[in-house]
Amino acid sequence: MPRNSNFNVWPPNNPGAIIRLSLGVLLAANLVAGYFVLRPIGGSPQELRQQVKDMTGQLQQQRGVEDRTKALVGKVEIGRGEGDKFMGKYFLPRRTAYSTIISELNDLASQLKVTPKESAYATEPVDGTDNLFMMQITANYEATYADLVHFVNLIDKSNRLLIMESLNATPQQGGKLLNVMLKLDTFVREDGAAQ
Repeated sequence: MPRNSNFNVWPPNNPGAIIRLSLGVLLAANLVAGYFVLRPIGGSPQELRQQVKDMTGQLQQQRGVEDRTKALVGKVEIGRGEGDKFMGKYFLPRRTAYSTIISELNDLASQLKVTPKESAYATEPVDGTDNLFMMQITANYEATYADLVHFVNLIDKSNRLLIMESLNATPQQGGKLLNVMLKLDTFVREDGAAQ
């Protein structure tokens, strides 16, 4: 069978075929380059400028959020420090709270003519906390009305956080003295909590 030379085009032997092939490849390359000039991979210059503008706006918003967050963190730290200082000053350790308060009440009573009698206490946990308790102290005294008023005034001016829940005074038979039952509430913390 005779060989047909029309089917054998590769490698081209004639210079006209090589030129046509080269022009075809250059035309295809120009079309691809033209497409990328009109539609760049990252976007047109206007699109890129808009993206930069949008990202700059987002960056400013994020910096604003960061600044507000830092300010809030600072306020939380200040609040935590002040809360710890408050608890250290007004919330006594549970182990020594009762004896400390009774001792101070007896010292106040000794400044006046108020006679301390029996006392007792009970503690209950404060809801929502693991280390805070409310202590209720019931203390009995014997005093005149004027001394009782001064005694209550001194308790009110005490450096302790004492909440007077109730005060019952009943007169003794045949005298000016009153039997006084005083209920005070205070808050205490477990040892090792904020001091």
